[in-house]
Amino acid sequence: FGRKPCILFSSVIFTVGSILVAFSVSSTTLILSRLVLGLGIGVSSLTIPMYIAELAEQGCEARWLPSIQVAAGLVDGLFEEVDHDQGWRYMLGMAAFPSLLMMLVSYFCLPESPRWLVMSGQERQAQKVLTALRKTDEDALLEIKSIVQSIRENGDLDLMVETMAKRRRIPSPTIGDMIRDTSTRRALMLGCGLMALQQFCGINTVKYYGATIYQMSQFDEETAIWLNGFTAIAEVVGIVTSIALVERVGRRPLILTSLALVMVSLVALGTFFYFARTHSREVLITQESCGTQPALIWSGVTSYCSDCVNIPQCGYCMDTRSCLVGDENGSPFCIDWEYSSCKIEFGSWVSVMFMVLYLLAFGVGMGGLPWTLNSEIYSLQYRSLAVSLATSTNWWCNFVVSATFLSISSPGALTTYGTFWLYAFIAALGFVWLYIALPETKGLTLEEIERLFRRNSEVFVEMSSLPELEVVSRKEDDESHEAYCSRTSYF
Repeated sequence: FGRKPCILFSSVIFTVGSILVAFSVSSTTLILSRLVLGLGIGVSSLTIPMYIAELAEQGCEARWLPSIQVAAGLVDGLFEEVDHDQGWRYMLGMAAFPSLLMMLVSYFCLPESPRWLVMSGQERQAQKVLTALRKTDEDALLEIKSIVQSIRENGDLDLMVETMAKRRRIPSPTIGDMIRDTSTRRALMLGCGLMALQQFCGINTVKYYGATIYQMSQFDEETAIWLNGFTAIAEVVGIVTSIALVERVGRRPLILTSLALVMVSLVALGTFFYFARTHSREVLITQESCGTQPALIWSGVTSYCSDCVNIPQCGYCMDTRSCLVGDENGSPFCIDWEYSSCKIEFGSWVSVMFMVLYLLAFGVGMGGLPWTLNSEIYSLQYRSLAVSLATSTNWWCNFVVSATFLSISSPGALTTYGTFWLYAFIAALGFVWLYIALPETKGLTLEEIERLFRRNSEVFVEMSSLPELEVVSRKEDDESHEAYCSRTSYF
């Protein structure tokens, strides 16, 4: 159907879903309304990054793609003071306004992707779109020729011509076809791996459970909620920094730097939570039911206040330094009572500092650039299918990480500090892998990026079978295909 109709469809779904959420009358209708919004998220997260990459001028697409995320979350807390009980309806319903605007803009103003138009046999219409968007007619013509060349290298030109002659739609490629295509398979391994790594670094546990994490740092509930909203700005700053640097520094250095700092931040957060436990007040006396708890990586014996308050119906008595049965109202045997949290002998604000560093570091590279690269690295023939698979990988990994965080961070599993160290270990493995496998795509057209994933022999065999093809590329005089492949010999 093309990129434009999909964007229009997702805008309609967003608008309808936001209205349904705002007027939900029960938890069931709220969940169903959120499912409608999830459909819109799925379509838009697949289509919009790909559309921007295909439409943007060479070297500009990476500046636009991360900006999709900049506005997210900035108004989430503005309605809390307006209506404490019903403010969430305004907050969620307000999403209907930008989606309605997007629906109108996509219908009246947005052109179709020129690459999709060429693929569907509408080369003349594609040239009109590019002529309107590029600085000169020559730039538009060169880009059209480069797109056609890419299609010929993939063996799809005859199908395109036949489609144009018969006015019929090109049959969609299958997953099997895509996996059998060597260059697309290599790109898909990188793209899906990036998406999985983005989630398994723990970013959405921090977003979804930020307030809970701050409560684990012994902040009270109200302070934790405000801190979660405040520190989220750090990721926005990181993404804005990424937008400013990506075409000067490149994708690869930003992603590797981001991942290294994310790893350091996660190690630091885990270390903070470890010392928060061992530096809380010592337990000298325990009641029988509060003396032990199930544990996987530690003894399970109640030795500190933090151990005590993690046991249901147990709290810490500062008078006698004992762990006693009680509730939020206290214990009959204690005056100075701590139930859900413990005072830490060193500053809880250390956790805020490392959370800010984590979100800032993540925003600089791992926040938006995996989406950028996934919209760039696939051949035109398989781009829609490959991006949809990478997007599905991202959301499935999001689900797995978000659904398991509270369970694995419990004292009976990996504990809070063990969970952050696990995420740090995954980030370290990802850094080593990307250092070997990630090419630089800065300054290359989508067609040139596609050739990075082809071995020399594959491309030259295909090119030798097309002697009549005039190879056109704005970088051809500066850098040959051999130079591209030499930078990515690990593929």
